[in-house]
Amino acid sequence: MSQILNLRAQVVKTLLAVQQGQSLSAILHQQLEQVATKDRALFHELVLGTLRQWYGFKALTLPLLTKPLDNPAIESCLYVGLYQILCTRIAAHAALSETVTACKQLGFPAMSGVVNAILRRATRETAEFQQTLNQAHGLPSWLYKRLKKDWPEQVSELCSALKQTSAITLRVNQRKIGRDAYLAKLQAAGIQAEACQIAEAGIVLQQSVQIPELVGFEQGWFSVQDQHAQLCASLLPNLNGKIVVDACAAPGGKTAHLLEKFQPAHLIALDQDAKRLLRVQENLQRLQLNSDKVQIVAADATTWTASEPVDCIVLDAPCSAIGVLRRHPDIRLLRQSTDIVETVALQKQILQQMWSQLKVGGTLLYITCSILKAENEQQMQNFFAEHADAREIKIEADWGIAQVHGRQLLPITAQGDGFYYCRIEKVA
Repeated sequence: MSQILNLRAQVVKTLLAVQQGQSLSAILHQQLEQVATKDRALFHELVLGTLRQWYGFKALTLPLLTKPLDNPAIESCLYVGLYQILCTRIAAHAALSETVTACKQLGFPAMSGVVNAILRRATRETAEFQQTLNQAHGLPSWLYKRLKKDWPEQVSELCSALKQTSAITLRVNQRKIGRDAYLAKLQAAGIQAEACQIAEAGIVLQQSVQIPELVGFEQGWFSVQDQHAQLCASLLPNLNGKIVVDACAAPGGKTAHLLEKFQPAHLIALDQDAKRLLRVQENLQRLQLNSDKVQIVAADATTWTASEPVDCIVLDAPCSAIGVLRRHPDIRLLRQSTDIVETVALQKQILQQMWSQLKVGGTLLYITCSILKAENEQQMQNFFAEHADAREIKIEADWGIAQVHGRQLLPITAQGDGFYYCRIEKVA
C-alpha cells in the first residue's frame, strides 16, 4: 500500500522535477492540486523559498558534509529543512521531524541521519547559519562570474536583491478607468497600494491579494505586469493607424498595453507557442480589447514574413530571463552557462528576420528581461556594426543605466525586474 506523503515530501518531489529540468510554471498548478487546500500557501512558500536560497544552502552545507551527498532527493530535503529553520517562523522541532519523516517516506531511511544531524546543528547555531547564508551570493558560480564581470559596482547589491521576492504590479487599463480612480477603489477596499514612480499606468500592491478577487478584474480594468515591462509602450512613436508586430508576444501583456494606448490599423501578435497564444486571446477578451484589427499568429519569428511592410516592431526577444529571477527562482537551477551562447544566436536570427520586415522610417524596439550584457548591449553593438541602415534613437529617461546602446534596468529595488530596452530606427 502506498503511504500518503507528508507536505515536505510533496515539496521535495516538486523540487526534484525542477532539478530534472522542468519549469515551475509548467508543473506548479498540477502539484498544488495534490496538496490539501489548507496547506497550499505553505507548500508554495517552501518550494519558492527553497529555490531562492538554493545556492546559499549549497555554500552553507558543503563544509558540513564529510562527503558529497550525490542524491538530489536528500539534497532537497536538507535545503527544505534549512529553509524552514533559517527563513520561516515554523517551530524548529516541527521543521526537523517533518523533514526527516519526508526523507524516510521518499525511500531514504539510511540517509535521514545526515539530514537530521545538520538540521539539529542549524537549530543550535541558528544565528551563525543565518549569517553564512546572508553572506553567500546565492547564485550558480557561472552566473555570479558573469554578473561580476558585467556589473562590478552593483554585483553585491544585485546578489542580495535577487534573493528577495518582487512586488506585484498592476497596469491599469486606461480605456476603462484612470489610474488614480482605480487606486481610490483599491484603497476603499482596504488594499494597500501606491502609484508606480516610473510607469504611468502602474500600481504597486503592498500586500498579498488574490488577483481575480480584486475589484474590476472581470471587467478588464487592469492586468498584472511588472513596472519595468510597462515602460515598453512609453518608448514607442504614435501607433495610431499603423501596422504593428508584437514579436514573441505570449502571454500578451505588451499586446494588450499597445491596444490600451493606441489604435493601430493592424496589430499582429506573433509567437511560436500556440498554447501560450491562447493566453493572449484570453487576456484580450477579459480586457475587452478584441477587435478585427488584431491578428494572433503562431509562427517562428526567425522565418515569419509579413504580408506588407511594417511600421513598428516590438521585439521582446527570448532571453536567459535572469532579470526576472525573483519571480521565477527556478531559473537558478534551470539555466546553464551554455544556454547563453545559444540564446544570443537565436536573438540575432530573430533580429535579422524582423529587421527585414520593417519599412524605412519604421521603429524596432528591442527588449529583454535579462541583465547579461551579451544579450543586451553587446547584441546591439553587433547589430549596429552589421546594419548601416540602423540608427539608434537614444532613450532620454531618468530610469535605468545608459549603455553604449540602449538602457538597462536592474532588479535592485522592489519596484521592478531587470529589463533592457533599445530603440532603433530604419534609415534608407
